[in-house]
Amino acid sequence: MIDSTANIHPSSVIEEGAVIGANVHIGPFCFIGANVEIGEGTVLKSHVVVNGHTRIGKDNQIYQFASIGEVNQDLKYAGEPTRVEIGDRNRIRESVTIHRGTTQGGNVTKVGSDNLLMVNAHIAHDCVIGNRCIFANNATLGGHVTVDDFAIIGGMTAVHQWCTIGAHVMVGGCSGVAQDVPPYVIAQGNHATPYGINIEGLKRRGFSKEALHAIRNAYKLLYRSGKTLDEVKPEIEELAKQHSEVQPFYDFFARSTRGLIR
Repeated sequence: MIDSTANIHPSSVIEEGAVIGANVHIGPFCFIGANVEIGEGTVLKSHVVVNGHTRIGKDNQIYQFASIGEVNQDLKYAGEPTRVEIGDRNRIRESVTIHRGTTQGGNVTKVGSDNLLMVNAHIAHDCVIGNRCIFANNATLGGHVTVDDFAIIGGMTAVHQWCTIGAHVMVGGCSGVAQDVPPYVIAQGNHATPYGINIEGLKRRGFSKEALHAIRNAYKLLYRSGKTLDEVKPEIEELAKQHSEVQPFYDFFARSTRGLIR
C-alpha cells in the first residue's frame, strides 16, 4: 500500500505488499521489498535498497547506496524471516549497511531514534542500538552488539561480536573493542582500554557537578583502587544508593558477558 501523498521517482522499484507512509520521498533507482514498511516523512535520497522484513519509522533521512534489511553475513543464516526495526529521525548516511537478525540472536536487528550513522558504518545482525548515538565513518559492529543511548563510536573502530557499550560512552577512532565498556567511560586503543570519564559529554547533557563527582569516584574505585571487581562492587553499590546516576554503572556489571575493558 502506497499512501497517495508519497513522492516516488518512476525509476524506483516498489514491490507489491510494501507499505509506504504519508509524505515519504523515494528518490531515483531505489528498491523497496515486499515486506518493507516505511513511516511518514522518511526520505530515501537515491539508490537505496530496503529489503527483507524491515520496518522504518518516521522522518528518517537515508542517503544514497545505503542497504537496509539485507541478508546477514552469519553463515548459519538459512533464509528465516528475521527482521530489522528502525525508529524515528535517524540520519543514515551514504553506504551504511544494516543487516537483518538471526534466529539465534532474537530474530531482529534494532536501531532506535535520533541516531547519526555516518558514511559506511556497518550494523551487523542482531545488534541493538539505543537513541541519540553517533557512529562515525567506517564504524563497524559485529553481530549481537548492544550500544546504549548517547554512545559515540569513533571512525574506523570495530566492536567485537557480543560486546556491550554502555550509555554516554565515547570510543575513540581506530579502536578495537573486544570487551564490554561501562557507561560514561572514554575508551581508546587496540584493544580498547579506559581513559577516564566522558566529562564533556555528560556536561552537555546536563549532569550536575555532584553527579559527575560521584561517577568519577565510581570509575576510580573500579579502575584505580587496585581492587578486584568483586571487592569494589559493594562500594559502588553503596555509592549508587546515594547518587542515582551511578546506578547504571553498577547495573552494568550484571549485564556484562565478555568482561569489562581494563
